[in-house]
Amino acid sequence: MKKTLTLTAGLLCSLNAWAMTPSNEPIQPILPAKITDPAKVELGKQLFFDPRLSLSGFISCNSCHNLSMGGSDNLQTSIGHNWQKGPINSPTVLNSSMNVAQFWDGRAADLKEQAAGPIANPGEMAFTHSLALDTLRSIPQYRDAFKAVYKVDKITIDAVTDAIAEFEKTLVTPHSRFDRWLLGDKEALTQVELEGYKLFKDTGCTTCHNGPAAGGNSFQKMGLVEPYKTDNPAEGVAALTGKDADRFKFKVPTLRNVELTYPYFHDGAYWKLEEAVDVMARLQLGRKLSDDEVGKITAFLKTLTGEQPSFTLPILPPSTNDTPQPKPFE
Repeated sequence: MKKTLTLTAGLLCSLNAWAMTPSNEPIQPILPAKITDPAKVELGKQLFFDPRLSLSGFISCNSCHNLSMGGSDNLQTSIGHNWQKGPINSPTVLNSSMNVAQFWDGRAADLKEQAAGPIANPGEMAFTHSLALDTLRSIPQYRDAFKAVYKVDKITIDAVTDAIAEFEKTLVTPHSRFDRWLLGDKEALTQVELEGYKLFKDTGCTTCHNGPAAGGNSFQKMGLVEPYKTDNPAEGVAALTGKDADRFKFKVPTLRNVELTYPYFHDGAYWKLEEAVDVMARLQLGRKLSDDEVGKITAFLKTLTGEQPSFTLPILPPSTNDTPQPKPFE
């Protein structure tokens, strides 16, 4: 009885803490994921880690969005099929469900639509949706899992991408030290980190980096005050709209877990977080920060690292004699 009362009291305290979150702060706490369909999430997890959705049988979703490395690959641009160089830096999959759209240029409306892209992209997983489905349909355990979750006799690409998206929605990172501070733990941040947060706000960074994900909810031109110089050919939203006004307009990246997701910007040109802070202040806000100010803002940004997803790695079902064989060198 005493244990039950203690558990109830703890739950009420937790709920009260969320209710007491300061409403005037531009960044809000991240809520833990709510899983309503565990079987669908588990199926999506298997697909996320399964390299057989690629022509080579070597590249999975986790290859470019490594959950052991902040949901990215820590490369300037990702490595695609047959060692092709990717066109752009791979954004983190962590907290990506909070994005206004997916990809740097927003060409996918949601995670489900995004999941379909890399499979059929010749520079990434280099498969086709049809061949990917043939692979999954050749494996009895996958056929049974899709039938149990989706109540269908035939696996479809719609179900595949839906399952991957449902798993990705669970990849949130709550309970960062900054979130604990927001929720009333005044000992969670040091004086330097608090000064960094104040500078972050006073400098104008929260104009774009706001909300629970501290970004991801708008598109902005890269180089508002000074032009951004890069050899990367990506045009941003202009590649979709054809409008010159959209040139170099990219989705604002989340700053959650930013100390883990180097190198920075769409071209991955900057490996040091301090350098990224300096570049953003100058090019976007017209502010030349001192080394001390850059250090304090960087210290604050590191408090945005939350609890990383933790789960048992999936044991993938074995291929059968009917499963298409991988072609890693074509």
